[in-house]
Amino acid sequence: MPDTYASGFQERFYTSSDGLELYARDYSPSETATAGRLPVVCLPGLTRNTRDFHSLAQLLSQDITAPRRVVALDSRGRGNSARDENKANYNLAIEAGDVVAACQALGIERAVFIGTSRGGLILHLIAVMRPDLLEAVILNDIGPVIEATGLVLIRDYLNSGRRPADWREAVDILQQNHGASFTALAEQDWREMALALYRDVGGRPVADFDPAIAEALESIDFSQPLPDLWEPFEKLSHLPLMLIRGENTSLLSQETASEMARRHSTLIVHAAEGQGHAPLLHLGNIPAAIRAFLAACR
Repeated sequence: MPDTYASGFQERFYTSSDGLELYARDYSPSETATAGRLPVVCLPGLTRNTRDFHSLAQLLSQDITAPRRVVALDSRGRGNSARDENKANYNLAIEAGDVVAACQALGIERAVFIGTSRGGLILHLIAVMRPDLLEAVILNDIGPVIEATGLVLIRDYLNSGRRPADWREAVDILQQNHGASFTALAEQDWREMALALYRDVGGRPVADFDPAIAEALESIDFSQPLPDLWEPFEKLSHLPLMLIRGENTSLLSQETASEMARRHSTLIVHAAEGQGHAPLLHLGNIPAAIRAFLAACR
């Protein structure tokens, strides 16, 4: 089951501040079509990559009435971005710097940002480091507080050691691990999830990220409270902000979502029905909600 996604984008490579070659997909309609509308920049989750955003990027960049340029980034060590020999560089601060480098390389002075899971944590840091880049923000199933139980599930799943022998088994593994929380997904959705997570190597699916990223979760002491990001979250208070929360998520509690709404009076909260962590943004009524949010942005 090789990757059969239609293109619709340009492959772009750029260099991080420490010399690593990083990768982006650039879905760019004509400048005439997007005139007056800022681009959308998409940041994936911990071990995910640009392919998670492909369907949404096509929808937004090919929108009949209000198309936008959409840029999706592979963080270092994921997808087509180079793996880092210094595994300590897989951290939020370094990866936030990589996003800034991407914007500089791709000529993006200001944008609407979508951050899935870890991508949303990175946006909290960018709100402090480079607030001038942020026109508006969509956080996909992430907030200033991460539930330890959810992170433990991710740690155990990523470090389970089970490797699929073929694409059918890759789909089976995903359904066994996530089927209970992603009841909204049809068979084709599971196939597409497998294509997004795995790379085809000689006909065999291989997880498309540096294993050191998953291994780092083993060193977290879950007997201690996880640090929160409420202080940088306050830096988002003046921006248009949308929160997409999976109905069955284990990483973002309702309590945290409610507190986010209390602290950000204009926060738009959208529930992703039948989805867990993290919701697939091209399914159900999520694209319509994102379009409506974007319609109020530059």
